[in-house]
Amino acid sequence: MKKLILLAALVMGCFCAVPVFAAEQTNYQNFELDTLLHGIDKPGAPVVTDDYIIFTADTRHRFVGIAFDFEEYKVIHPFQILTQKDDEEKVSRKHMFYVFKREHKFTELKYRLVFDGLWTTDPLNPNKEYDQNVNLYFSKLENLGSINVYTESPKNDYAHFIYKGETGQKVNLAGTFTNWDPWIYEMVETSPGLYELELPLPAGKYYYNYYIGLTPVLDNTNPQKVYTTDGRSASVLTVR
Repeated sequence: MKKLILLAALVMGCFCAVPVFAAEQTNYQNFELDTLLHGIDKPGAPVVTDDYIIFTADTRHRFVGIAFDFEEYKVIHPFQILTQKDDEEKVSRKHMFYVFKREHKFTELKYRLVFDGLWTTDPLNPNKEYDQNVNLYFSKLENLGSINVYTESPKNDYAHFIYKGETGQKVNLAGTFTNWDPWIYEMVETSPGLYELELPLPAGKYYYNYYIGLTPVLDNTNPQKVYTTDGRSASVLTVR
């Protein structure tokens, strides 16, 4: 109901509050992402990769923002301006962009844009969906498929373990934090072939493996590996 009231206010021009921007911005000083951004010659349909969705807009606008359905359109994420230099070191505005980091397992994504204070669909994305409950069109991305997920320590005293394999397996986790006992922690198959487990761990460096039965398996999402003093191969995770 809150969503319907909010969207009705938007379409009637009654939404006069100052836009709320996301508190955290993606770090764009990333070589892979920077290459993707500069590889876009001009504004166009959203560019979807395993890690990112890049939305673009023309630089003629003073402000462009984007709001998503999973946030109930309550947060307006501002676009940034991508610049480039010519041979004479003259800086020009190439296009505006917003990078959505794919940390959620969405197979589809609905959104609306704000151009200089006016709400609308994405003119560069032909895929739209009409919601008769609020009498509005929404831009839509479908069939997004899988995303790159990997074992990581996203915050202090916490680890998120990922294993990718065949569906229907029983996968256990063991390491220096279990004295290599393979029966304490069992991974959960959250989608076909994707096994996950969140585990609180104090700061430190840990060696671990996954176990299918009694067979140890290295973490195929984590390139950090080591040979331990007892002759075993193990994956390595540092919790900071």
